[in-house]
Amino acid sequence: MCGRYTRFTPAADLEPRFDADFAGVEPSYNCAPGQDLPVIADEDPSAATRMKWGLTPSWADESFDLINARAETVREKRSFADAFDRRRCLVPADGFYEWVEGKNGATGKTPYRVAFEDDRPFAMAGLYERWESPEPETTQTGLGAFGGGASDGGDSGETDDIVESFTIVTTEPNDLVADLHHRMAVVLDPSEEATWLHGDPDEAAALLDPYPADELTAYPVSDRVNSPAVDAPELIEPAG
Repeated sequence: MCGRYTRFTPAADLEPRFDADFAGVEPSYNCAPGQDLPVIADEDPSAATRMKWGLTPSWADESFDLINARAETVREKRSFADAFDRRRCLVPADGFYEWVEGKNGATGKTPYRVAFEDDRPFAMAGLYERWESPEPETTQTGLGAFGGGASDGGDSGETDDIVESFTIVTTEPNDLVADLHHRMAVVLDPSEEATWLHGDPDEAAALLDPYPADELTAYPVSDRVNSPAVDAPELIEPAG
């Protein structure tokens, strides 16, 4: 599962990295489901578009919050199959969090941050949808402690009638993440990003593998990250 991530790389550095406009995008140390967050969609990769994290399929009668899609079944599940074929996106990040039960003798769950050692930005594989809300709108939540929190500002992909939303594709964990969780986000190599956006479905499916463990690091952080309302640089500091 990928239920929280960081994206504090300044917009001025994200723009040359992804060759896209990130105007108005503010750093976030605690990106959470339900927030409007920047993604790079296949239909217009020249600019980041804010969408709600928590996908609602276009055919749904009510709002859903599908924050993750399993790589193994993403082409079969009705909720994701059409988006996989037609609406793929990059989700810019520079780390993601996982929670571990009883790690190193601790009681309760300990949050860990997974990232590159130099905190360089990367893209997670995402899918997106546009959903038109019926009247009156109803919401299916089910996010528990992962949902809520404010967006990072600016215009979102949501209007009174149409909601643009995205989900993050997950896969089997690499050796590093396996010690923390049984799933991990699909982290794309920069050389794979164009194929994820514009390749045919078979080419895109071939990218849904775990990122090499030896290129990533993981370390415990403060449990203040548990609250999606908390968003501060201190969240990424190693816990003492």
